[in-house]
Amino acid sequence: QVQLVESGGGSVQAGGSLRLSCAASGYSDRSVSMGWFRQAPGNEREGVAVIDTDGVTSYADSVKGRFTISQDNAKNTLNLQMNSLKPEDTAIYYCALDWWSRARIATITPDYWGQGTQVTVSS
Repeated sequence: QVQLVESGGGSVQAGGSLRLSCAASGYSDRSVSMGWFRQAPGNEREGVAVIDTDGVTSYADSVKGRFTISQDNAKNTLNLQMNSLKPEDTAIYYCALDWWSRARIATITPDYWGQGTQVTVSS
């Protein structure tokens, strides 16, 4: 059974940094794509960053140059380094897994979701 467990959320002032992590378990085929999504109150869930099975990354325009997605070598942990945070980055952040190995930010269609972690950026 696939499990995705996020950690690392919290509160930070604008301009600060946070690092999110997602522990992935319950599956053996690591030829998958992983991603981070976020959802702010009143908004739809949106893709933030995606990494495919070969390590190719893609980002939403709103976070390019500020956020970096990465995985450990064993692909057990997915990370999101968030720098230069803005109040509009405030949202619940979700880890996601797509069985398709070549997903991009525009094409990822998650098959599994984590429970989410809150990120709050104050001005």
